[in-house]
Amino acid sequence: MENEVPQETEQEEPQAEASPAAAEEAPAEQPSEAQEGRPRRRGRFRRRVCSMCENKISFVDYKDFNFLRRFISDRGRIESRRKSGTCAKHQRALAQAIKRARHLALLPYTADHIRISGVGSYR
Repeated sequence: MENEVPQETEQEEPQAEASPAAAEEAPAEQPSEAQEGRPRRRGRFRRRVCSMCENKISFVDYKDFNFLRRFISDRGRIESRRKSGTCAKHQRALAQAIKRARHLALLPYTADHIRISGVGSYR
């Protein structure tokens, strides 16, 4: 019986030692967002104001291809409202103006046309 008592205490001691060690390691395995270097978002973000509403542009001119180029991707696609930050009214007018400028060859239809002629070349 004397042999059994020390064995139980020896078994209990490693468990007792393991529990504080496990408690110390647990926070180290799960770093918080601040420790990982990610910025934390707080609150709501501020909505971007439509650049055309801000400058009080009532008419989107299809002949002003330098202005229209800002709203075309590098592949020649019309940027979405989310990316460009325009309101619905001006996005519709912008799309129509870009289509008219493409028809008159002021703007490219695809990325291949960009490489051949260059965007917004003066003709």
